[in-house]
Amino acid sequence: MSEVKKEKIELSVLNRLIKLGLEHKQLFFSSLLLSVILAPIGAISPYIVKIMVDDHILKYDMNGLLKMAVIFVLVLLVNVILRYYFMYVIADLGQSVVQDLRIKTFNHIVRLRMRYFDQTPIGTSITRTINDIQAINEVFTQGVIAIIADLLSIIAILAIMFVTSWRLTLISLIVFPLLVGATWVFKEKAKMSYTRVRNQLSNMNSFLQEQISGMRVVQIFNAEKRQAERFRTINREYTSANLDSVFYYAVFFPVVELISALALALMVWWGAKGYLENTVSFGALVAFPLYLDLLFRPVRLAADKFNTLQMGLVAGGRVFKILDNNDVIPNTGAKYVEKLDGDIKFENVKFAYDDENFVIHDLSFELESGKTMAIVGSTGSGKSTIINILNRFYDIQSGKITLDGINIKDFTLQSLRNRISIVLQDVFLFEGSVYENITLKDPTIPIEKVIEASKLIGADDFLSNLPDGYNFIIAERGNNLSVGQRQLISFVRALVFNPDILILDEATSSIDPETELVIQNAIEKLIDKRTSIIIAHRLSTIRHADKILVMDNGRAIEFGSQEELLAIENGRFKDLVNMQVQNAVIV
Repeated sequence: MSEVKKEKIELSVLNRLIKLGLEHKQLFFSSLLLSVILAPIGAISPYIVKIMVDDHILKYDMNGLLKMAVIFVLVLLVNVILRYYFMYVIADLGQSVVQDLRIKTFNHIVRLRMRYFDQTPIGTSITRTINDIQAINEVFTQGVIAIIADLLSIIAILAIMFVTSWRLTLISLIVFPLLVGATWVFKEKAKMSYTRVRNQLSNMNSFLQEQISGMRVVQIFNAEKRQAERFRTINREYTSANLDSVFYYAVFFPVVELISALALALMVWWGAKGYLENTVSFGALVAFPLYLDLLFRPVRLAADKFNTLQMGLVAGGRVFKILDNNDVIPNTGAKYVEKLDGDIKFENVKFAYDDENFVIHDLSFELESGKTMAIVGSTGSGKSTIINILNRFYDIQSGKITLDGINIKDFTLQSLRNRISIVLQDVFLFEGSVYENITLKDPTIPIEKVIEASKLIGADDFLSNLPDGYNFIIAERGNNLSVGQRQLISFVRALVFNPDILILDEATSSIDPETELVIQNAIEKLIDKRTSIIIAHRLSTIRHADKILVMDNGRAIEFGSQEELLAIENGRFKDLVNMQVQNAVIV
């Protein structure tokens, strides 16, 4: 990417960040006003020292000296108080922007298509939402406003220096190009190292999230040493990036001190000569070391602040890339329903996850309301894809899907998904109580309704006997419960929202036969009087199905009742039944 294009991108990001800051007008303009006020106040102290020396100390005016000393202290106090408020205001502004942006980013992420989560490591999204947005805070606290304040201070100091002694000012500025050059080199080197640090941090977050989530697999296959070596490599690269940054700081600040000392030496040499020739006052000679300290301090910190600003802009660019990702399910439907009959119809549906490689080909079927349909087929045949497109987790490329004769795109997403419940094979439970996991913290669902649903499907005995009952705290991902127990909770969760359409996605494939009997009873209660779709490898779980859809490579090859499909000579469903019967005999 060319430097011109990079600058345009950074300016665009900066413009968007400033607009976010302007949403908090009072804080934004208060910080700018304080930076304008602080510039002359911070620069006036050395000038007061000059007056004290020339007009009072050298003239033995003790009364005048006392008054000037009081003024000097008052100026310092005002400077300290205003600087405190300035730092507090820009910190408040930064945190306010971060708070708003983090909420906006999270709300946008949860609206993205499932394709985003299929293609993006979880650790990357976490880094964007936490680390990168926190870096944006520095754009306000150490970046643009702080840089403006420093520039105003430099201008004010130079102005007062010229008023005090233009000769000393010019001699002091001889080394200024050296300082600017050193600062520029440091800025570029530090920028490169900071970029490496951010990239390596993102890699580390992604690696750790993946490894910790899959720790069971790592330990099962004795891969701890191999994964530890991979982490050691990633950590070494992260450490190396940080050490590069430390190296540039270690070189830069001594160089700056050397240049500052050179400027001071030149000023003292020329100032002493000027004082002896009566072209420089003694007060100016005393005040100029203070001027130089005030002048060089913001320049020394400028490189760090510019890098902080640039890193904040890079982080902002990453966050805005997510916010600019318009790959969301279009929620343009206007129809909102409180109740559906549950008639489902697929008409010549074609679907590809990547818009090119189709996994569903010209699929058509109809499931009448209140009926149960089973979907069977080999792995990768398109069974789970059907429920993904029915819920509009993905949109189809062609064809039509209707509920009660209405295209699903005409429903609002909330209305559509409110009427459909899914029980997945891999049940995801959140850290929190059983009650919170069942209701997903929906305040409109009372505990009485949860208990009623639990009793209906036979889960109340299990849930009531847990320590603290429905207030039992479930560990992350439900790791302190068995697979069957997690599945029962997911059934209660599905029922408590009272769906019109129920989908069971291989809900019994990972449980033992004894638990399966309990689950089968729960399934019978769940599918009673509502349209249901059951995806299963075990054909025993679909004995109550009114219709069976047999899928193969994204195509419907058979559709009908169990009796009709078994009557088909050399039929695919018949082969599946015979295969499972033979396996059962062998076992």
